[in-house]
Amino acid sequence: MNDIYKKAEEREKLCREIKSMMVEQLDIEMDPEFITNDQPIFGRGLELDSIDALELAVGIYDKFEISVTDDNTTIFSSVNTMADYIEVQKLENEG
Repeated sequence: MNDIYKKAEEREKLCREIKSMMVEQLDIEMDPEFITNDQPIFGRGLELDSIDALELAVGIYDKFEISVTDDNTTIFSSVNTMADYIEVQKLENEG
């Protein structure tokens, strides 16, 4: 049971880091805590556009040393989808 709590804490920490990176990278005048993990980032969510997607890709590379290509830009659906992608990439890079 301890592992479950540890994983949940690590996931929440990653989500907080992603939100902070987003606010900083995109110069959004918003407290990162106001962004929910499942909130849509584009469209009705944070109303970001394709230029913002490029900025997010740069931010993910700078912060987490993980590349995002044109083929996998769907990871920008929400904070959770970005966290999923980062976790998978970290595991693949370790293995």
